Amino acid sequence: MWPFGASLGDLERAVMDVLWDSDGDLSVREVHERLDVERDLAYTTVMTVLDRLAKKKVVSRARDGRAWRYSAVGSREEMTAASMRTTLETLDSSDRKAAMLHFIGGASEQEIADLQALLEANSRKSGG
Repeated sequence: MWPFGASLGDLERAVMDVLWDSDGDLSVREVHERLDVERDLAYTTVMTVLDRLAKKKVVSRARDGRAWRYSAVGSREEMTAASMRTTLETLDSSDRKAAMLHFIGGASEQEIADLQALLEANSRKSGG
């Protein structure tokens, strides 16, 4: 399960996007270079954000000589699902139902069709 309990800040999300878009693990320098295209950030800022994400267990890190290499622990989709689940679990049953109804109320026809197909597939998979 995704070890995600809190939401990400803007810069943390940007760093995660770089890691998710990479083909493997990245050094601080590689993340900094990819972020620097869009933002004017200090190397040490990126290092601090990656360290904070590692402490949150959202990224893993491994030594590569004197440097650390970082990779996302899970996918964007896993993080989003875990965030949604965490939010829903803070609500009581009636509030959870109301929140889901509001969510579905704002969905497009295609999103509703996708959700119905997923629910049917899940029901078949679980035998009921």
